[in-house]
Amino acid sequence: MVLTDTEIRRSKPTDAPYKLSDAHGLYLLVKPNGGRLWRWKYRVEGKEKLMALGTYPELSLADARERHAKARKELVNGIDPMAERLAEKTAVIVATKHTFEKIGELWLEHWKGNKCTRHSETTKNRLKGNVYPTLGERPIAEIEPMELVKLAKDIEARGASDMAKRILQIVGMVFRYAVAYGYSKRNPAAEIRPSDILKPTRKTNMARIDAKELPALLRAIELYDGRPLTRQAIKLMALTFVRTSELIGARWEEFDFEARRWAIPAARMKMKTPHIVPLSSHAIEVLELLRTISGNGDLVFPGEQDKNKPMSNMTILKALERMGYKGRMTGHGFRGLASTILHEQGYNHDHIELQLAHAPRNEVSAAYNHALYLEPRGKMMQDWADFLEQTRRGGKILVFRGSAA
Repeated sequence: MVLTDTEIRRSKPTDAPYKLSDAHGLYLLVKPNGGRLWRWKYRVEGKEKLMALGTYPELSLADARERHAKARKELVNGIDPMAERLAEKTAVIVATKHTFEKIGELWLEHWKGNKCTRHSETTKNRLKGNVYPTLGERPIAEIEPMELVKLAKDIEARGASDMAKRILQIVGMVFRYAVAYGYSKRNPAAEIRPSDILKPTRKTNMARIDAKELPALLRAIELYDGRPLTRQAIKLMALTFVRTSELIGARWEEFDFEARRWAIPAARMKMKTPHIVPLSSHAIEVLELLRTISGNGDLVFPGEQDKNKPMSNMTILKALERMGYKGRMTGHGFRGLASTILHEQGYNHDHIELQLAHAPRNEVSAAYNHALYLEPRGKMMQDWADFLEQTRRGGKILVFRGSAA
């Protein structure tokens, strides 16, 4: 006799559990506490197994029979239904555990090995600020291309088109890592090109003044009444025309005062190869003054709040704005000014490009190129420093006194 709804409703708990049998091993277990549990007893490979199907009345007799029939069909097809259910549960747990944020952190730990601290921190902050709030809790294996499209478009809508492109690049690297280590079977970022979804942007050069405005700028820097460390940072940038990130991350261990050289390690360079900056007597003078300001720590330009971190990369820009040069001059602008004026004065193009760290680099030539033409570059940098000093004092652009060899 098969089980009926009436029989189930009339059943009462007793001191000991008992079964109400249906058919093909399906039964309802009535427990002393009144609980009613659907169970199915079956055999696979000679072993007896007991599968839980649900509880009554949440799972009705008809629904229990439907689940039972589905499980029996799997068994007939050579599939152990309990093993299949366990695999599905495990897959869900694994997918949930492997969220984008967790895999992103694993990738970051792997990727940052040969990157400078500032670069890796910037990348981490970009993930935390732009990606994790939206995709952080999503199982990485379930993320679809359209989710990345929406992510990029939302960032673009904030007026941050360049950031949207960078985020797609970073997300793509995280997915490549996920595929390589088996956390995902696909890289949805590889199916998207920024140019297909983001509006084209016009490239613009970093703002900088004309050469004729240089005397006024140099005097404004000298009279700047802000933080002394900031004023000296701008002066050293003008004298060396390194990139802002290379300047603010400077460490005292990189400077050889006797040889008058600044050796910037590859990890801190944009081109990822070492760079030597010959130092003029004026640059040495600035550094000696900086020693009295920040010489107790490792960083030449420590932050105002945290002495163990470099000053913000916005510090120099904000100082120039306070001087009245908002939208007209940036820290990067000193590089363009130096390049233009030195070329006009007839200095060797290769020397200038090497000093700007623009010269093409590769792994074979990098160790050689960074120290190339040090003597003529040293003379050029001293001529440049003398020129800046004369221009500041004279109030007009002066012709170099040195030879443009």
